[in-house]
Amino acid sequence: MESQFGLINLWAQGDFVTRFVALFLLAMSLATWVVIIVKVIAITRYKKLTKNANAFWHSADFAAGVDALGPQTDNPFRQLAMEGREATAHHRNTSPQLHDTLDLSDWVTRCLKNTLDEFTAKLQSGLEILASVGSTAPFVGLFGTVWGIYHALLSIGTSGQATIDKVAGPIGEALIMTALGLAVAIPAVLGYNTLVRGNKAILGKLASFAHDLHAHFVTGARVRAPRAGAAAVVVPLKTA
Repeated sequence: MESQFGLINLWAQGDFVTRFVALFLLAMSLATWVVIIVKVIAITRYKKLTKNANAFWHSADFAAGVDALGPQTDNPFRQLAMEGREATAHHRNTSPQLHDTLDLSDWVTRCLKNTLDEFTAKLQSGLEILASVGSTAPFVGLFGTVWGIYHALLSIGTSGQATIDKVAGPIGEALIMTALGLAVAIPAVLGYNTLVRGNKAILGKLASFAHDLHAHFVTGARVRAPRAGAAAVVVPLKTA
């Protein structure tokens, strides 16, 4: 004999509102896991690329350094290096234009910052989905619960049977909607926090690399961050 309670019975006995809420929660869950999987794969790939940044500074020349940064496709480190070189060449080799009122340092800074901002927006895309799901899924589930309890009480009142076995089943099924809402929201919140930490680590590496590129294009050498109480160290592109 099949059970008269559970998710199957909830779906079979529920009206269009109950079914819509269940499908909506399912869609939110699918969107959450798709975003998490795609972004985790991307962050893992970018973290591998960060290891190539140091190889850039140990290269014999700029061209070899760019090759050491890895593949051309979707490589923020390579994009920064190429953007810095193009900005420097554009500033030095074009006829006087409005941007020439900026000195080379300001122009390179602006171009590198634009590239960083574009990559930051790309890296953070999709996080708004996780934030929205994490904040709204519990309330969507709660709405389904309230609606289910309302109809369960109407059915009990119509039948005139208010015994515990008649009340517990329908109301318990309605409470499943709250549990489903939490089951959708918790992975979204945890995934959001994890991805934000991963993004910050990558952006920190990119910002440091952009700072070194700026120093290279303006001064011809890399300026290494000084230790406490020591002066900044200027390092050529190739390290002995």
